[in-house]
Amino acid sequence: MMFIGLILFVALLIPIIGIIIDSPIGRAMARRLEGPEMVPTDVQMLAKKVDLLEAEVDDLNKAVEQLKDENAFLQKLIGEPPEQRTLPPSAGS
Repeated sequence: MMFIGLILFVALLIPIIGIIIDSPIGRAMARRLEGPEMVPTDVQMLAKKVDLLEAEVDDLNKAVEQLKDENAFLQKLIGEPPEQRTLPPSAGS
């Protein structure tokens, strides 16, 4: 009788353990046992490249703004007619 009880206990314990392991609590325990998640080096390299590219884009935006200002100044100089200055009459004439 004891042997049948043990078999019945094990038979019922298997699905219960399966349900617990597949539950969110079981997944959280598994993640904790795995330890801290390591970020792959490829992802770290990509993150560094993205940061560098963002900095380069910012620098290029600043350069474009500076060129716009210079262009506006030059267009203003070209658009205005030069002021004609006349020489004062000579004192000896």
